[in-house]
Amino acid sequence: MSGAIEKRSDQACYGGRMGFYTHASRETGTAMKFGVYLPPQAATRRVAALYYLAGLTCTEETFLIKAGAQRVAAELGIALVACDTSPRGLNLPGEADSWDFGLAAGFYLDATQDPWKANYRMGSYINEELPALIEANFPVIEAKRGIFGHSMGGHGALVTALRNPDRWQSVSAFAPISNPVAVPWGQKAFGNYLGADQSTWEQYDATLLIRKNPYPGLLLVDQGLADNFLNRELKPENLDAAARASGQRLSLRLHADYDHSYWFIQSFIADHLKHHATQLGV
Repeated sequence: MSGAIEKRSDQACYGGRMGFYTHASRETGTAMKFGVYLPPQAATRRVAALYYLAGLTCTEETFLIKAGAQRVAAELGIALVACDTSPRGLNLPGEADSWDFGLAAGFYLDATQDPWKANYRMGSYINEELPALIEANFPVIEAKRGIFGHSMGGHGALVTALRNPDRWQSVSAFAPISNPVAVPWGQKAFGNYLGADQSTWEQYDATLLIRKNPYPGLLLVDQGLADNFLNRELKPENLDAAARASGQRLSLRLHADYDHSYWFIQSFIADHLKHHATQLGV
């Protein structure tokens, strides 16, 4: 089921097209917004698609406006897809009480607890509904699908690929929440979305998933050492230890002076797109 999409805007960009769209989501039961950058190559052939998951407080526009990725995507011939970070317009109790839970903080999982379980289904939205929508409406190749993200979105990208390696041929992350069961952001989100049984949290923790079933490809993770959230929330050292224990191929790059901002992402975005181009064979 592809669904109808509404075009909100469309502009020329680096020889390609930058468009923003809305559709009615069956997974969230709401209107969901997303953006697609089509490189110039997409005018004559299908191209690989790289999906980006943003972090807390962000929207479908954040990455596509701030990261400076379109220039490199145009050179490599890769489409970029970015979606919103949670359902919106529900007005659920407690949804907007804090910046790190609820609105704009869907954590890319399928909630199992009330009042979230009917609509907060970002896991299935990212893994199934959105790719099906994109592949039905844009000139992209189904078998060349990559995923990456930042912070909460880095968590989402790693977990989505680890849980569904047959669907995602490449993956990378900027400053991901690497071990959410062990940090306040993850504990708050998982406790509310998934409930008190912490054994159910493990299916959305990249560090724990890698220990059980390593991803078949190379993971690229960049982390700034001046990141204010590094020690409290991100825990890349736990991801690294898990990769070493399981034999997961991981390139964890630590960068002095860089923080959690999009200035950090801008600085290394070209490396990530080239990583995906290599893994996707484009």
